[in-house]
Amino acid sequence: MKRTILLVVVAVLTLFAQAAAQKTPARRVEGRTLVSNALPPIRLKFDKDFDYVGTQSFILYNSAQVEQHFFVDADGGRIRRMFMVQFEGYLPTNKHIYDYKIKDTIRLGGLDFMYDTNVANVPAFRKQYPDSDAGRAAAFLEAKGYLLEGEDIIFQRYVRLVDEARRNELLVIYYENLKGTGLTAADLSADGRAAAERDRLFREVQKRALKGFKVSK
Repeated sequence: MKRTILLVVVAVLTLFAQAAAQKTPARRVEGRTLVSNALPPIRLKFDKDFDYVGTQSFILYNSAQVEQHFFVDADGGRIRRMFMVQFEGYLPTNKHIYDYKIKDTIRLGGLDFMYDTNVANVPAFRKQYPDSDAGRAAAFLEAKGYLLEGEDIIFQRYVRLVDEARRNELLVIYYENLKGTGLTAADLSADGRAAAERDRLFREVQKRALKGFKVSK
């Protein structure tokens, strides 16, 4: 009899533990710190100038599950700078892998990240790729009352593949608008009128990006 009661108690406790585990979110935000428990287990702490404004999840192009988090430095609803953190993984319905050609790497919080820098015209990009992850990010921010201060942006992307199969990744992307520089994305293209300024501006953006967040396991 006692053994039966003990087995029942153990079974009930197991069910409670399983239910609690299911309710525990894989990721949460504590102040300006984003905590991920899996794929990958990591903590990302953002500078006091960046306020957390929300998260969204969606299926990207019927092939990958995406979860985005946004930390924004804004003047009212006008975004000056921003970090977007994206957790992405391919669905089991396909056999895709992430295969980046990025050569530059950096070590952050004891972890290796690939990184690159680029420019874009936001309206043109959204018109061409409205259902992309970046297009959906812009739509989400607009719904929250936030707009990029200028139409042209410069951004630095940090990428980490988080499993041996290369089917899951973490992206930390830092954005700045180009309004204060007097330059456009076209000016800073490889053959633009300010192409000679690209490397210098890219280095400066990286310095500001790295001051804006810290990585820890």
